[in-house]
Amino acid sequence: MSDFICISIKIVVPLQRELQYIMFTRTIQLIGEEGFAALQRARVILFGVGGVGGWCAETLLRTGLGHLTIVDFDKVDNTNRNRQVVATASNIGQSKVLEMQKRLLSIAPEADVQAIDRQYNSETADSFDLSQYDIVIDAIDMVECKALLLYRATQAGCRVYSSMGAGRKTDPQKIRTAEFWKVQGCPLARALRTRMKKAGQMPVSKIQCVYSEEISGEQGTIAPVVGVFGMTLASMVINDLTLAHTNNNLV
Repeated sequence: MSDFICISIKIVVPLQRELQYIMFTRTIQLIGEEGFAALQRARVILFGVGGVGGWCAETLLRTGLGHLTIVDFDKVDNTNRNRQVVATASNIGQSKVLEMQKRLLSIAPEADVQAIDRQYNSETADSFDLSQYDIVIDAIDMVECKALLLYRATQAGCRVYSSMGAGRKTDPQKIRTAEFWKVQGCPLARALRTRMKKAGQMPVSKIQCVYSEEISGEQGTIAPVVGVFGMTLASMVINDLTLAHTNNNLV
């Protein structure tokens, strides 16, 4: 019996690795083995897995990110189903971050996906050791918590990517990227700058952002906008991690 178990393990493990490699065949063709290896090594933490954050997380995992920690404290609500990839009719009321972890591992079972069911705020900030991550992604929608995270993440020496306001927008073609202090026409970015200045907590390094130039309209949020926000945020991170290797692969 022990011989049989040993043989089974030797067969299954290589098969899992082969299936993982097959899953990422198209990714590797584009960014090369070295670029893919860089994705697999990187350690990323993402705060907020709602509209923008959920699409960002799934895009990162489908592209080949090896280590992702996701943080959120909210529950899945019926109103989330119009735009949040984590929300379905069957998981209303469940922990959003645990449901997202389950979804991500169903896509890429070999990935290291850690879920923290906790709000990031002034009371919990010290419980997060951001210095252990290569990249911090901010998809929080509360100004106070968002400002603190951006300040702490730059203090920790991480590369930081942040989503500005995706709500009250209808046109994905007006979505742009820029460094935080160069973002224009975004009320959330303006509110963040004001709060940072008043609190004396200014970021000590650059923060790359996704935002929209569209003038805010009526209340509400729709899937096309938050989806493009999230995928753009993920693309910025992927390019950060793989660009040097990708350029070598395309030469």
